[in-house]
Amino acid sequence: MIPLKFIGFYNYTVILTYLSLFSGMIAMRSAHIGAFDRAILCLLLSGVCDLFDGAVARTKRNRTEDEKGFGIQLDSLCDVICFGVVPAVIMYFRGVDSMIGMAILIFYVLCAVIRLAFFNVLETKRQAEEGSRTCTKSYRGMPVTCASMIFPFFYLFDVFLPLPEQIMLAIYYVLPLVTALLFIADFPVPKLNVSKLFRKREEQEEVEDILPKT
Repeated sequence: MIPLKFIGFYNYTVILTYLSLFSGMIAMRSAHIGAFDRAILCLLLSGVCDLFDGAVARTKRNRTEDEKGFGIQLDSLCDVICFGVVPAVIMYFRGVDSMIGMAILIFYVLCAVIRLAFFNVLETKRQAEEGSRTCTKSYRGMPVTCASMIFPFFYLFDVFLPLPEQIMLAIYYVLPLVTALLFIADFPVPKLNVSKLFRKREEQEEVEDILPKT
């Protein structure tokens, strides 16, 4: 009897990425039934998970090149859904549902996909040339994960400082269009290096391993 096997890599390094995807799926379902507070909260949660997933993955020692490559691809695929498709779905159910609105939302998702594909090419090349330890200090254009802050910010603004419905709807039309252009615009954006928090711990453990045991 042939033993059942599964493709992929299964360890703690991908847990946060899967949680981000899970949260994104709940966000879309929540938007569909009109539970926008929950949808926005889930979008925020996806952003928090994505903020730390790379740093957590790098804490695993002796990752193979296949594991690193898998992590890059997995992260980008989940980002397409969580920060590309999810905000578009939320905006659609918030009223951006005309023909023009649909064109804007399609353009938004397309720009997110273009950015992530371009990033994958650059990141794979960079790791091959410089190694995974080297980290760039800035992004080229705005990361798609910023969607987890931009859309909740304007939603909360609408909740606590409500504007006339027509004005808010106009903002919801313009918001994904401007955000999409920032995804693909080539300008430097400072990078928040969360990995430093974990790297200090790694270096401490490496020193402890070198020191003689008493």
